[in-house]
Amino acid sequence: MAGTVPADIVHATDRTVAFRDINPQAPVHVLVVPRRHVEHAGALGDADAEDLAAMFATARAVAEAEGLDVPERGYRLVLNVGKDAQNSVPHLHLHVIGGRPMTWPPG
Repeated sequence: MAGTVPADIVHATDRTVAFRDINPQAPVHVLVVPRRHVEHAGALGDADAEDLAAMFATARAVAEAEGLDVPERGYRLVLNVGKDAQNSVPHLHLHVIGGRPMTWPPG
């Protein structure tokens, strides 16, 4: 968010920024972050509702731009909280993942 690390920004609004993941897990792997700092999804409260809604609207815009929003395609939205979930970045981020069939567990 500070602009100190180069990023391939694919979408931006007054509340959010979306950029390609540097370690993609699928052909499309974009992170959507709020401009305002929130540590992770577990720290969200009532005051964060507008930023959270903006994140999901940005995720939808990314999916549309990447051609994932059609019935025969689809995409996954993921929020990670804590070490057990492999959350290594202390800033709320929503993963938009698609471009291939998803498996469970992910990988």
